[in-house]
This record gives sequence, structure tokens and C-alpha cells, in this order.
Amino acid sequence: QVQLVESGGGLVQAGGSLRLSCAASGRTFSSGGTGWFRQAPGKEREFVAAIIWSGRSTSYADSVKGRFTISRDNAKNTVYLQMNSLNSEDTAIYYCAVAKGYYGSDRGWYDYWGQGTQVTVSS
Repeated sequence: QVQLVESGGGLVQAGGSLRLSCAASGRTFSSGGTGWFRQAPGKEREFVAAIIWSGRSTSYADSVKGRFTISRDNAKNTVYLQMNSLNSEDTAIYYCAVAKGYYGSDRGWYDYWGQGTQVTVSS
């Protein structure tokens, strides 16, 4: 089993920045990847960003490209999401997820999920 704990969410003004963290414990994998997803009220959970286990490849949703950066520190079993130039459309609960043998935007392939952290952007 893998346990994922997200942190770093909060309330920020439009144009501001936040850095989310996703700390993993329990079993770890040397393949697959970690993704960030978000879910706004009344909307489906959507892909934000993903990073392959080695950190050598990343993927982003078009809506966050150029503003968000995903990174990882495998020594700390932690994945980060640096979010800059935030706007009201970024308001959502942000979830991290781990896939054992997959890296990408399809949430159906992810095996483990955290509980989420709330990000609220005020305009």
C-alpha cells in the first residue's frame, strides 16, 4: 500500500503563488509516475500535471502550461507542484495520485490517491 498526503494548499490572491507537496509513504515503486489532479465544485476531476518516476519527463494540461511546474525529490518520496500566476479558475481541491505502471493524464490508470488539499484563489 501507498499512503499519499498533500499539503500546501490555502487561500491566495489572484496572481499569487503556492507550492503543493505530495508526500508518499509505504511501498514505493521504481516505475510509473505521479500526477496532480484537481476538482472544482460541480465539475469532474481533471488532470493537471504528471511526472515520470525518474523525473525526466513531465506532462501538463494546456490550462496550466507555463504557470505550473511539477518536480520530485525521490530521496524524500515527495512530489511538488509549484503554481504561479494563479487565477480564480484554479480554485479546486488538488489531489496527487501514484500509478505503478503508467505516466500520463488518464486518472483511471492511477492506483493510489491522497485526500486532497484545498486551493482557493480570490479575485
